[in-house]
Amino acid sequence: MGEVKRVVVFGTESTGKTTLAARLAERFGEPWAEEFVREFWAIKEGKIAAGDLGTIALGQMANEDHAVAAARRVAFFDTDLLTCTLWDDVLFPGACPPWVRAEAEERVCGVALWLLCDTDVPFEPDPQRSFPDPADRARGRALWREALERRGLPFVEIGGSWAERERRAVEAVQKLLDSAAE
Repeated sequence: MGEVKRVVVFGTESTGKTTLAARLAERFGEPWAEEFVREFWAIKEGKIAAGDLGTIALGQMANEDHAVAAARRVAFFDTDLLTCTLWDDVLFPGACPPWVRAEAEERVCGVALWLLCDTDVPFEPDPQRSFPDPADRARGRALWREALERRGLPFVEIGGSWAERERRAVEAVQKLLDSAAE
């Protein structure tokens, strides 16, 4: 058996990442790592401060590592540590701990595929979401895309209807798995 492939469902908020990660995990019979900050937000009753960024990073890393340990071929991540650094910079400029940024840069090298979710779906209000304005969503999409492009990371754009998003994601993951089997 080969190395477990890591697939990150990537993008700004309210782009269907959680739903897509869960559906991919079900479709391929593999685990997925949930976004840790959602659980942390609930525990902290929405009161997250810059001093919490390291704890959030550790929780995200643990979720990712747990999914990889449970996987046979592929593990899906509903967000990742790179996303944590992007949000750290947006919400708490200058507060991202250097070790979190360094760990994120190391971890991106182990990701086989990024599924970049477009903002072409309606914004779903949620107490944890901050930027419903279309202009803010466009800036977020550009920031996430630039993070992948600047690092030369392999990604597939995921957009369109919910069915189209899922179809494109399944095709991309199947192609990844097929190329690993060759």
